[in-house]
Parts: sequence; structure tokens; C-alpha cells
Amino acid sequence: MRPVILLLAVFFFQVSGVFSQNHQVVQPGGQTVFALGVVDKIQSVELGETRILNIYLPDGYSADSFKTYPVIYLLDGSDNEDFIHVVGIVQFLNMIEVMPESIVVGIANVDRRRDFTFPTSIEKDKKAYPTTGGSTRFISFIEKELQAYIQNKYKTNQIKTIIGQSLGGLLATEILLKKPFLFDNYIIVSPSLWWNNESLLTAAPGLLNKSPVKNVHVIIAVGAEGKEMEDDGKKLSEILRSSGTASVKFLYLPKENHLTILHNSVYKSFELLYPKKPDHSK
Repeated sequence: MRPVILLLAVFFFQVSGVFSQNHQVVQPGGQTVFALGVVDKIQSVELGETRILNIYLPDGYSADSFKTYPVIYLLDGSDNEDFIHVVGIVQFLNMIEVMPESIVVGIANVDRRRDFTFPTSIEKDKKAYPTTGGSTRFISFIEKELQAYIQNKYKTNQIKTIIGQSLGGLLATEILLKKPFLFDNYIIVSPSLWWNNESLLTAAPGLLNKSPVKNVHVIIAVGAEGKEMEDDGKKLSEILRSSGTASVKFLYLPKENHLTILHNSVYKSFELLYPKKPDHSK
């Protein structure tokens, strides 16, 4: 059902040029389908392939309006991965006035092990996952192509957030340490910092000295996922805090595991990024 909804949403977007959650698509025979988002394609020179983007636009979005929106970039953003439920969180938190209306860009996967990992020296991982090691190209795709595409096509402002879990959390951490200016907010969930014998963690202090993380908000979340992942998440937060250049919050969610943690951690992360202001009128 989910791919059908998104396919119909593409038709609706092409016909109207404007998206709103209040619009519905009426098909021959009278069946009505609720449109969740639009689907774009971007031809990437950096990756040498076409990539699919699932995009949620806030209610009332208009290309003719002067209003602009923050953008949330979601790794693992395929329609059968995290796009639908993360959009639900964003829509709900906007509805209850916790966070501003935002555009969500779900980056659909082609080969996440290739795109989210840097080269490893571990032979067994090379054999088990022979396509790994392409994160440099994927980061270049985000920096040189994707962000420019979204900014040119949609009504965006300068506030950008990235969400990544597991290998996606590893990639988000690599971006944070090597090119922190690409995003204002980093929601890093259960990052696979074990990759290549924790070499990214080992390199983190030197990378932070080379590219200080300034004016950036970082939220790192882990659940009951084993000592290695829990310790690595804490260590990353401590390294970032010791640099003194970023706002860092660490979330430990003991009731969540690797399969369940993303939804709750994203919800809590947005609450931390957009704390409610006290109502002094009462």
C-alpha cells in the first residue's frame, strides 16, 4: 500500500504543483487516496546513478508563497523504511506546536552499506560486505548535489537537520566530524561506531581540532543494544563535549532495542531541539 500512496502522490504533485495534506486524489471509480508526500528523482554525477527522494511538504505549502521551511534530511528514507513514521512525528509535533513546520527529504537507499561506510581494514567485513567504503562519494552527493537541488526547488530556509540510525548514524557522525557545516542539527541514533575497529572514534579528537564543530546541536541516542554500542555512544558524546564547540545531548533509552529505538529517539530529539517556551500569560 505504501508504494501505491507515494506513486499516486507523484501524479498529484505533477498535476497541481502544490502539495497539502488536506488534498486527496480521486481515482476513476471514485476511490480516494490520501497523499502523504511527493517523489522526486535526482541524477547524481557524484554517485553515477539516479536517486529517489521521498519528500513531505507541510500543510499549505505553496511554491508561490514567501514562507520558507527548515529541511530534515532522513537517511534510510525509502517508503518501506523510515520515511512514513518520521513524517508522522514531524506532522504531529508541528500540530501540537512543539516544532516548526518542516520539509522532510527521505533519501531512498540503493546500497546503504556502500553509501554509509568508509573503507575498512577488517578482512572479514570486506568479504562479508564487498561493496562497502563509499561514504566519501555519498557525502559529496549530499554536499554538492542534494542540498543544492532541494534549496533550488523548494521553499527552504538555512536550517538543516540530518537523521541517521545504525550505519546511517555512522555516516551522520562522519559528516559531523569531517564537514560539520553541512547541517545545523545532528540526530545520531545507535551509531555503528564499531566499524573498522572504532577508527572514527579514535580519529575524532584530531578531526575536531581540524574542523571544530561550531554552532551545531548534536543528539546521540542509544538503547539497550549491548555494551559496545552503548559505550561507543557515550564516548562520542564525551569527546564532543570535551571539544567545547557543540551543544551535545546524550539519550539512553533502556526500554528500546536496535529495532525499536528510532521512532522514540527522534520524537525525544525534536523535543530537545525545540523546547517549549513557558507561557507567562497564565
